[in-house]
Amino acid sequence: MNSLKPKPDDSEQDIEKYSVSGVILAGGANSRFNGRNKAFINIAGRSIIENAYSILKSLFKQIIIVTNQPEKYAEFNADIATDIFSIKSSLTGIHAGLFYAKYPFSFVAGCDMPFLNKELIEALAKEIKPHLDVIIPETPKGLEPLCAVYSKKMLVSIEGKIKAKNFYIKSILNKVKTKRVSEKFLRRYDKDLISFFNINSPEELEKAETFLK
Repeated sequence: MNSLKPKPDDSEQDIEKYSVSGVILAGGANSRFNGRNKAFINIAGRSIIENAYSILKSLFKQIIIVTNQPEKYAEFNADIATDIFSIKSSLTGIHAGLFYAKYPFSFVAGCDMPFLNKELIEALAKEIKPHLDVIIPETPKGLEPLCAVYSKKMLVSIEGKIKAKNFYIKSILNKVKTKRVSEKFLRRYDKDLISFFNINSPEELEKAETFLK
């Protein structure tokens, strides 16, 4: 069942916020954590989802959390959305976020990225142009689709891929107007590119804790 649960606006007034939706994908299977929800793992005394929410809330006018466990995110002053397609993947999560977005562009992040950098995200938002479909960082490891900006116009292309059972996000990029943001540009704001570190295993959690030390 698809749902969108709006929460009242914060009392905070910030006229500098971008007319962009911030989307957090919180629907992973967490199979390598024995079902433990990665979003609520604490790093430096704060859960990953709290950190991501706080950063995106400070930048964007709408925050959407995409999850198939909406009850777990009721504490957040965000719109809670569930996947529209029954198959679970990052691409279906992006689709749900764009579907419910109020604004023409959305910044999308995974819920397992503990070191998101506000300045880098803001720099990506400033690269938005009406003719673009995707603004995506490119690091030495490749493209970073879960720390990127997507146009709502992408919905049709994404739906086509999902219906064709092609859930590889990068397969869309060559067929739409994509701006690849260079490593040199990214390092101006995040010199170690730590924003793109994500936690998919207990070993990566240990590595994140080592970073902090």
